[in-house]
Amino acid sequence: MTTDLEILYEDNHCLAVNKPAPLLTQAPPGIPSLEALVKEYLKEKHHKSGNVYLGVPHRLDRPVSGVILFARSSKAAQRLSEQFANQQVTKTYWGLVEGRVQPEDGSWIDWIRKVKDEPRAEQTDQEQEGAQQAVLRYHCLRHMAESTLLEFVPQTGRMHQIRLQAAIRGHPVLGDRLYGATLRIGFDVSNTRESVIALHARSLTFLHPIRYESVTVSAPLPALWHGLLPDIRELSSRE
Repeated sequence: MTTDLEILYEDNHCLAVNKPAPLLTQAPPGIPSLEALVKEYLKEKHHKSGNVYLGVPHRLDRPVSGVILFARSSKAAQRLSEQFANQQVTKTYWGLVEGRVQPEDGSWIDWIRKVKDEPRAEQTDQEQEGAQQAVLRYHCLRHMAESTLLEFVPQTGRMHQIRLQAAIRGHPVLGDRLYGATLRIGFDVSNTRESVIALHARSLTFLHPIRYESVTVSAPLPALWHGLLPDIRELSSRE
């Protein structure tokens, strides 16, 4: 049985996993990905000889950890994809950012866009081509000497939204050199594809695609965070 997975929720229709960073959510055949691991897990568990169906209604950036929800049937995949597209899924992230964030609660509203031919986003004017409004609620959980632990709840789903909006205000996510971070998390690696950042998809609340009940799935904080947060046990027990 595949042991590299931390299963958070599972039934005949949905499966939620705690994605480690810097693992890709999806990748071409032959390249390690969470999707491939989950398919292997289902194939072994249910003794399937052929292909395993797995719907991927959303993704997380490579250096980000946390809850990923998969669908185990085409009907579930369609209904979950519609929920994500219509912003009916509540996504909560925890992030360690540089500096002391003030005020401790609020909303950030910006116009951002994907940079053409580059894997990053940038701030822009509303009138510019490709501009999209990004709205993000945040709440301070802890202040440390050089950083702040924030809880984020995106109101829109834009590329690198949390990472860019935090950086715009001078508070890049720890380890996120793409957006100007100077403080790292974990080991310093020369290959940016192997780097991780201090952003974690803490929980996901969705409507079950078959039973239509509200389901909340939470993911424990990564081990890398243990040396950064003195009260990690208390924080990890929070829902």
